[in-house]
Amino acid sequence: MSTRLTRGARACTASTAFLITAIPSSQVSASMVVNIDVVSLGRPDARTTLIASATTSPTLSEPVPAGATLNAKSMPSSLPHRLAATRGGPRALLASLAMAPRNPLPFDPIMRAAELWDERIGPAVTMAAVTSVMRVQQILLSAVDGALRPHGLTFARYEALVLLMFSRAGKLPMRVMGERLQLHPTSVTNIVDRLEADGLVRRTPHPTDRRATLVEITDAGSVLLDAATASVTGIRFGLGGLTPEQETHLTELLGQVRRAAGDFL
Repeated sequence: MSTRLTRGARACTASTAFLITAIPSSQVSASMVVNIDVVSLGRPDARTTLIASATTSPTLSEPVPAGATLNAKSMPSSLPHRLAATRGGPRALLASLAMAPRNPLPFDPIMRAAELWDERIGPAVTMAAVTSVMRVQQILLSAVDGALRPHGLTFARYEALVLLMFSRAGKLPMRVMGERLQLHPTSVTNIVDRLEADGLVRRTPHPTDRRATLVEITDAGSVLLDAATASVTGIRFGLGGLTPEQETHLTELLGQVRRAAGDFL
């Protein structure tokens, strides 16, 4: 059984993680291993979810009633040292952990949770749909980050390069970048800072608005973007198991959710 644990602190390491989750008695044993996904460890770029796996083996007293609550405390003391020793820092280590293979479960845990939700709370259709989307997001981010990592890019930086390449002149005001990427100005600034430090974009003054700054993709950025695009399209952005027609239908369905949330008219 696995659960996601979100930390709000901006520390680069996590020496202690606390987890409280409810599990059915049918899945309880005297000793269990709980996988903990640490989301947004450190200060990742927007839309980048970094996942580190920690394990703990709690001892459960018998008998364990149905719907028992498991209290687990994990202290991965070696994590800070591994973070410091890994080339690329926390992001590189956590991304590699996120890509670690896992054995498939003999059942769909989301559908199992939906059955229990339906029995104890009420209709589980919406819960199952939302949980499925969130899990698929983890799968896609892990796959795309793995494909982009050799190029020194995150998905947020890759999106920014694609946006600039699609513009008519290869440059856009930062304000427009934020609107198109649907990101907060601070996130856009951080992304541009990293791309500029790597020589992939450059800032130039706006010719008519002294308050605005243009961001322009460089030749090096264009070359890297071509290579990165080949990598992500080579794995189909991590989206497996669907036909092109199903992918189109999925995009249409998610578009309805985005429209309802105010993404576009």
